[in-house]
Amino acid sequence: MSVDLVDVLAPEAKSAPALHLVGGPYAVVDGERRQLPEGGRRILALVALRHSRLERRAVAGELWPVGGDRRAAGNLRSALWRLRCAGVELLEVDGGTLALRPDTTVDVRLASEWAMRLIQGRHRPTDLHGTGWQAAAMDLLPGWYDDWLMFERERLRQRLLHGLEAMSRVLVVADRAAEAVDAALTAVAADPLRESAQQVLAEAHLACGNVDDCVHGIEQYSELLRCQLGVVPGPRLLGLLKRVHTHPATAPAARIRRTVDHQR
Repeated sequence: MSVDLVDVLAPEAKSAPALHLVGGPYAVVDGERRQLPEGGRRILALVALRHSRLERRAVAGELWPVGGDRRAAGNLRSALWRLRCAGVELLEVDGGTLALRPDTTVDVRLASEWAMRLIQGRHRPTDLHGTGWQAAAMDLLPGWYDDWLMFERERLRQRLLHGLEAMSRVLVVADRAAEAVDAALTAVAADPLRESAQQVLAEAHLACGNVDDCVHGIEQYSELLRCQLGVVPGPRLLGLLKRVHTHPATAPAARIRRTVDHQR
């Protein structure tokens, strides 16, 4: 699924030059979509994900590690020339460094900033609208196996998962429990073994008044942990089951008791 994160997260920036790494890579310049030549797309991705001005020698060595420094430098010059020929001038290039032009919008930066606002408790009202795009953003540049990308991909994935969990909790407090369930389910689908995601999902189910869904979800997760890792859920999740058990009028008490006892 191709997702335009600029349109979702910053529609006011649609007229600015943009680099799209989710569903790409490609660039939008002067309102037109531009395809990127092979070497140029890796330069743009590396510079955009590092969030800083980089030494040309370091970029060349990172992207072309085989063949020596001279050959790598030549490959870099050739790739930069092809970018200019394609009408994609998103880089500031001087004699020794490369940086993304400051007016360039980068879709994964928008996604990362969305997550950080939620994690730090300074979210905007619009940050609480819509899920689904996060899963696409977590699969950053599929099919690329560069060493430098693996770390950046995992860092973005973790940040988005934490953002979804924070979003779910904020929605529960805002009495928007059904949306909280949706946000938590997106996180669980991305990483079914992630206990913090299972925790917020259980809390969201309870906020909806769906005790059975809460208990059933924890049971399924407990079985998944047992089969995959040979361990049991942590005390926070089991503690949630015990708290539900103290309200027998609203919970299937015998079933909860069996689940808790099984985990001891």
